[in-house]
Amino acid sequence: MTKMKVTDVLNEQQVVSKQRVADHGEVYTAKREVNAMLDLVKEETERIDSRFLEPACGNGNFLVEILNRKMEAVRRQFARNRFEYDQASAVAVSSMYGVELLPDNVETCRQRLLTQYLDTYRQHQSADASPDLERCIRFLLKKNILCGDALTMLQENGEPITFCEWTFIGLNGKVKRRDFELAELLRNVEYDKPKAGEEGLLFADTGEPTFVHLPKREYPLTDYLKLPNYE
Repeated sequence: MTKMKVTDVLNEQQVVSKQRVADHGEVYTAKREVNAMLDLVKEETERIDSRFLEPACGNGNFLVEILNRKMEAVRRQFARNRFEYDQASAVAVSSMYGVELLPDNVETCRQRLLTQYLDTYRQHQSADASPDLERCIRFLLKKNILCGDALTMLQENGEPITFCEWTFIGLNGKVKRRDFELAELLRNVEYDKPKAGEEGLLFADTGEPTFVHLPKREYPLTDYLKLPNYE
């Protein structure tokens, strides 16, 4: 009988309990449906720095599959150069964001992503990630997967949901961090609506004034492995 990993079980589990369904409408998306939807944007899921936000991420079914695809892209491009692989894999993790209402799901999601990252790293490099790299990945997941309500745009502590923008500068290991409130980022929806009769895209040039996002906070350019030092 084939043994199933914990991550496989979580991927197939759609309901934790009837009570959670009644209280929170919690039903996880099965792996087959997850991949079918991600295939609709296949090129983006395989672009290492393409950003994804899952506003109701649950225990991470979508984000785990996105990480799988991104890490495979990292392997194809950088497997022979460990320094570049390490940085590109950090870029991949930094590009994924999630909001989840239930604290236990948040912790499970972060842990699944970390486990998936470390296991994949070991497969690709035939070695474990360094302690500094693992610490960096843990930090990125802590900042990018948040407990809150995407409808009210507030965290569980009542503070605005605030995400970090991680901008990696070339391949020299430097990254720029800027923090933005989610509500401010979504203000573009009102400014960039297409004109009547135009199909348009969210960020298309429709002739309307464009809102310039102002960061809540900016940090100095930093080596990506030292990001956890700037909490």
